[in-house]
Amino acid sequence: MLSTTLRAQIQPDQINFVRQGAKRIIFDKDQSITLSSLSPEKIISLPVMHPVTNQMTTHAQVVIEENKLVVKSKDDTNTAIWLGGFNPFATYTMDLAATLGDGSIGFEFTDAASLEKVIISEEFKDSLVTTVKFKFLKNNAVVVDQSIAVGEKAGRLVRGKIILQMLGSGLVLYNQPTEALPQVTGQFDFNKYIDLRNKTYLNSWQSRLLIGVKNGAAKINKAEVALTAGMGFADIRPITYETGEPMIDQGRLWYTMSIRGRGLPHPVQGVFSLNPSVFDIKLEGIVVFDRNDGLLRNEVASHIFYDRKAKMWRGVTTGFSAYANIAHEKKQLLIIESRHDPRFGFSVMNARPFQMVGDMEDPQILFDDKAGKWRMISCKNQDGYKAILSESDHWDRDYKQIAGPVAHNSTGTSMQRIDGKIFCFSGSSENKIYTYTYPDLKAAGTLKIDLPPWNEISGSRVWPNVVELPDGYSFKYVALMMDRFNYPGLQGQNWTYGALYLYHGYLANHKSQLTP
Repeated sequence: MLSTTLRAQIQPDQINFVRQGAKRIIFDKDQSITLSSLSPEKIISLPVMHPVTNQMTTHAQVVIEENKLVVKSKDDTNTAIWLGGFNPFATYTMDLAATLGDGSIGFEFTDAASLEKVIISEEFKDSLVTTVKFKFLKNNAVVVDQSIAVGEKAGRLVRGKIILQMLGSGLVLYNQPTEALPQVTGQFDFNKYIDLRNKTYLNSWQSRLLIGVKNGAAKINKAEVALTAGMGFADIRPITYETGEPMIDQGRLWYTMSIRGRGLPHPVQGVFSLNPSVFDIKLEGIVVFDRNDGLLRNEVASHIFYDRKAKMWRGVTTGFSAYANIAHEKKQLLIIESRHDPRFGFSVMNARPFQMVGDMEDPQILFDDKAGKWRMISCKNQDGYKAILSESDHWDRDYKQIAGPVAHNSTGTSMQRIDGKIFCFSGSSENKIYTYTYPDLKAAGTLKIDLPPWNEISGSRVWPNVVELPDGYSFKYVALMMDRFNYPGLQGQNWTYGALYLYHGYLANHKSQLTP
């Protein structure tokens, strides 16, 4: 008699995940998308390519010498040099060769008529930093002019890279005098004075280098405006199709990750790709969200999926931008949609509420074709964040809770197929990654991880991101996680996180059942 092999269903806790690599991305050049740049060695006509505006009666001399842009003057001067357009979520970098004498150096953002103007600068004397300033002017009147300095200034030279990370409603300024870790030198939330997320600023403002010198000079190697991967990641989730299968396009997995900046509401939604057989993570784009109120929102912890039937990019995100306007907005989940592929460059997805108001996070949606229902997993703050599962007849409304809350603290809640069957996953505060059955959220064990991305002094509320791969790889499962070690030097709220960790998963001792 012939025998038939009946293979037992693979369970997530049978997979052994082994760490393959770890990396912290900190304003890496190969993880940036250039919006504009100033390269002195490639300038033929400075007045046309990078127009100079003198803001005082005495004009500085602005020349290119030895492939450097040099601004020099004996008398007190203030010079603005056009750099590029303006984006409230971009990173602005100036690579200084040297500063001599007294003055200030930084960035100016304004429109053609200078009706409003934002200035972030470092002031120096004898080439040593004296203070870091934020200034906002409206109709030539000073609205705010204050120090935003952070950290020790004594003996710090104005040299190396000045890195300004704009965060929609706030900023962080760094100095990187060598190839060492950039040092935090200033931070500020300006949303109570001006909301730079307004589309008007993206459309009409421009960026300039602002250089004040007296009895000295500033020498600049290069300057750039770019979308960058910042200095920390969180909220890593695969981009999927509408039924939950991870998208593998161009031989790469696609992920959304929060590019972090201090606390809330400072992150921005990044899109990354990865060839799962190697650790070649790549920043592909930034996504912001339009609620039709004139603002471009930096929501994060998003799930984006491609709905093949509707031929639309859809998903759900967490309305963390409410923390910039907390007096009149509530945190909630938002439905997002776009016909345009949002994975590349700078993209805008439409967003709207769908009655999921409250302290909820980390949502993912899929269509269960067997049940004929849309299902959404998320975590809700009920004496701590706990996973819940909701369902609806419609992808974008009328969700009702059908399972949960689970017993354990939950973060990075997700649904993925293992061996054809959907399971649910979540990180936790308990040094474990929990798995649950679907759709009833019954406990189904924990993941086996060799060298997890935490230790006894760090948090373990990470995002699991278990993905099953098709045939053709030397391993069957991959997981991309982050740690929760915050970037040093920031004051106050500091939820930057996170280095990246790549894991490959394999099955050990998985037995088949033989029956006649």
